[in-house]
Amino acid sequence: MSRPGRSILAVLLFAILGALLALLVYAAMGYADALRDAPRLKARADRLITEGRGPDALTPAELRQLIRVEDPDFWHHHGVDNDTPGAGVTTITQSLSKHLAFAAFKPGVRKLRQITYAMGLEARLSKRQILALFLAEVPFGRGPKGWMQGAFTASAQVYGKPPVDLSQTQWLRLVAVLVTPSKFHLFGPDPHLDERVHRIERLIAGRCQPRGNGDVMLDGCA
Repeated sequence: MSRPGRSILAVLLFAILGALLALLVYAAMGYADALRDAPRLKARADRLITEGRGPDALTPAELRQLIRVEDPDFWHHHGVDNDTPGAGVTTITQSLSKHLAFAAFKPGVRKLRQITYAMGLEARLSKRQILALFLAEVPFGRGPKGWMQGAFTASAQVYGKPPVDLSQTQWLRLVAVLVTPSKFHLFGPDPHLDERVHRIERLIAGRCQPRGNGDVMLDGCA
């Protein structure tokens, strides 16, 4: 190889190594930021639980159904799950991270920070605390007072009562929109939402299984 060719190759290698190093630093910063934020988030989660807005404020069945649909291996993973059927690539902890660690999340390289921030949360917060924050942060689409944020807010605005007093169908309609809140409509007729609720009902009854990790729309339960 000529000297100019070797020089170009060396520049390319350095550029690749530099990019990889930058990604590693970016990932490490996500984890470090989660550790930094953990004391404040733990305190907030504990307040939510004390105020009756944590996972204990759901019925045992509601909590099981939420986990089954959103993140089946939630109790066992450490923020990442790329294997469980129906889980998708975004765990509950990663979904929470998207709302806590980004002013405006966009797919791409930011997914790396989302993952490492989630891993940091898992290292410092209990599963119960993570769920309390998730229930407070997760979006449920547009409501009569604007964008609905949090399960307890959505339950009050849509049904006029807390989750613990909802029927199974009412609760599953809330759970159903979480996959894409902007797509479904909790107010008024929505046949697409009705179909998703039907699939979730089949899933939790054990009558079907997702087709793989990426089957978040539950096509295996159609």
